[in-house]
Amino acid sequence: MTADLRYPIGKFDPPSNITLSDIDGYINRIKDTPEKLKKAIEGLTEEQLNSPYRPEGWTVRQVIHHVADSHMNAYIRFHWALTENSPRIKAYDEKAWAELSYQNHVPLEVSLNLLANLHERWVHLLKNMSEEDFNRKYIHPEGDKVYVLRTVAAMYAWHGDHHTAHITSLRERMGWK
Repeated sequence: MTADLRYPIGKFDPPSNITLSDIDGYINRIKDTPEKLKKAIEGLTEEQLNSPYRPEGWTVRQVIHHVADSHMNAYIRFHWALTENSPRIKAYDEKAWAELSYQNHVPLEVSLNLLANLHERWVHLLKNMSEEDFNRKYIHPEGDKVYVLRTVAAMYAWHGDHHTAHITSLRERMGWK
């Protein structure tokens, strides 16, 4: 059986019962994501940073910028859900965002620094949310899917690990030290 390079740690499978202890673990994983990504790209050459993590996949550079874009959106969605009653959020075309040409010229440190600061704020927010807050919801316009914040916290803990694994598994496959 061939590993699916799109999902090196498996697809996100939302837990059916998320406890406050689980949420603490998600918060720690979210807190650690910027540093894990920074370590994942440490020492890579420009050529390696411009290599796709899989055939037809994004480059390592695009992955880093994507995580910054995605997590900014997630942070804002938390704010909407905490300040409005089940708001309908704005979707974005992540593929189109990742392919914006200007991102090829933005130093990765810009997105890594943005992530570090964003995650510091996000972790403060998450640690100050009540159990009731984690039950708040937002509605995604694609299919009117309802997202509960406790599940969203799990999803973004997975998301950071997922994209870090894209890079670390590429490094391993290619023998990049």
